[in-house]
Amino acid sequence: QVQLVESGGGLVQAGGSLRLSCAASGRTSSYYAMGWFRQAPGKEREFVSAISWRGTTTHYADSVKGRFTISRDNANNTVYLQMNSLKPEDTAVYYCAGRRAGFYYVGHQTSDYDYWGQGTQVTVSS
Repeated sequence: QVQLVESGGGLVQAGGSLRLSCAASGRTSSYYAMGWFRQAPGKEREFVSAISWRGTTTHYADSVKGRFTISRDNANNTVYLQMNSLKPEDTAVYYCAGRRAGFYYVGHQTSDYDYWGQGTQVTVSS
């Protein structure tokens, strides 16, 4: 079992930056692909970004490509999402997700992941 805890959310003006962190604890000795999703009020949870266990494969939603960067530090069991040039439409609760997978796997669907954090609120004011 793996526990995921997000942090780093907050209120920022449009054009600003935030860095989200996702710390994993528990059975972290296995290989885990990780992803970030977000959910705005009244909308479905959507894919934002994902990274393979080795960190060599990364994927982004078109809406964040060029502005967000996902990375990971396996030694410290932490995944990051650097968010730059934030827009009001980026406002949502951001969730970290994980699943046991091969070295290069990345998933885009919520059903691809087994473990979820509690979420962290990101609010971008105009």
